Amino acid sequence: MFSIEFDKIVQFRRSNRSFDPNIKVSDEIIQNALEHAILSPNSSNMQLWEFHWISSQDKIEEFIPLCLSQSAAKTAQQMVVFVTRQDKWKSRAQWNEDNVRKTIIGEPNAIQKGGIDYYKKVMPLLYMQDIFGIMGLIRRAISFFLGFNKPFFRAGGKTFQRITVHKSCALAAQTFMLSIASQGFHTCPMEGFDAIRVVKALQLPKGAEISMIIAIGKGTEPGIWGPRYRLPYQEVVVKH
Repeated sequence: MFSIEFDKIVQFRRSNRSFDPNIKVSDEIIQNALEHAILSPNSSNMQLWEFHWISSQDKIEEFIPLCLSQSAAKTAQQMVVFVTRQDKWKSRAQWNEDNVRKTIIGEPNAIQKGGIDYYKKVMPLLYMQDIFGIMGLIRRAISFFLGFNKPFFRAGGKTFQRITVHKSCALAAQTFMLSIASQGFHTCPMEGFDAIRVVKALQLPKGAEISMIIAIGKGTEPGIWGPRYRLPYQEVVVKH
């Protein structure tokens, strides 16, 4: 069934690059959107992300040059930095395993046993790293041999892991932007930033990476740079 309300939200959401300085965005609006972002789908429920909320004016001023002084950054009322944290895979896997164990009353059933094994054995296999890249070779070898005669999940090295966590983080960012739009405000996802300096400003560890920085405010007409052009449906949709 077609949802008129959702269609309105999707149509309303535009990347607005100039926000009204006289209209504030309350903390409640950002918190609501972050709570929605946390509910986003993600790989194996590992939730290898962090959302760094930049709310103080001093911190926003610090981030303007880090975002290359884009108009969206200079006029933002609030910002959220979406960060991937694949370095937290051990603690997140343990958290998931603990949650499975909490559901057990008496002897675990097959689903519960499978869940425990998944987070105790499969997640280390997928996320474990070493300085020589041996684990990546092992993952590729397992994928090759077990997938030789049948479909099999194709795991790989560091690039495979980075793609996985960035996909999940991007899903959360999209949920966040749609939530902001549903509350009548606007966003601009920024990929133009100095990632090294942003990591330093947020005091993030080596394993963290910046997925995107989203500026939030009440959009203005000059902030929309023309019509929203998209390729025709027939050119991008392939029905099988």
